[in-house]
Amino acid sequence: MIEIAKFLEHTVLKPDTSLTDVRRVCEEAIQYGFAAVCIPPFYVRDARRLLGERSNLRLATVVGFPLGYSAIAAKSEEIKRAVDEGADDIDAVLNIAAVKSENWSVVFNDIDSIARATQLRGNTLKLILECGLLNVAEMQRIIEIADEVRIKWLKTGTGFNGFPATVPMVQQLRTLAPEHMKIKAAGGIKTHAEATALLEAGADRIGTSASMQIIGK
Repeated sequence: MIEIAKFLEHTVLKPDTSLTDVRRVCEEAIQYGFAAVCIPPFYVRDARRLLGERSNLRLATVVGFPLGYSAIAAKSEEIKRAVDEGADDIDAVLNIAAVKSENWSVVFNDIDSIARATQLRGNTLKLILECGLLNVAEMQRIIEIADEVRIKWLKTGTGFNGFPATVPMVQQLRTLAPEHMKIKAAGGIKTHAEATALLEAGADRIGTSASMQIIGK
């Protein structure tokens, strides 16, 4: 049986997230041994203080969230601030509008810039693809760019645009992506059975606001 807690990123990203919510997810992550917490950028400094310097518990936040078409400079500045305030991982949404316009030079510059801004300080970038909005050819090209700029993680989606993570979605990413790239499944994952199925399909991490329900607490 999969020891599920260590694969879960305990997440709270709703627009009305309070400091009380952030404190709760940090305390629960510490208590139950989750892989990470993922919280709004507004609370990174608070979460870093609450978590301390635990090397086995990652602090993740989001950039360009949830639509992805922020200016490249704005995303880079968001990343810089998040890293300065203590984030370990950056989950950044790519510019889907540029993909749909087939403006691949902008797509490359967007992905390359957020990768450089994150990697410059030794932090981890998870590129959010929003798979439900992309066709196979688009995903393949995005993954090729991500690999070229040494991004190590792909994320299925934001969970905010109506496309929950599914087993076929993860299987497709696993087929398209190089073996060394890892996959984070996120969006609509509520049960232990769903999380387990996604891990078995090839996901390496699960992003969910239902972590406590998944572990039966």
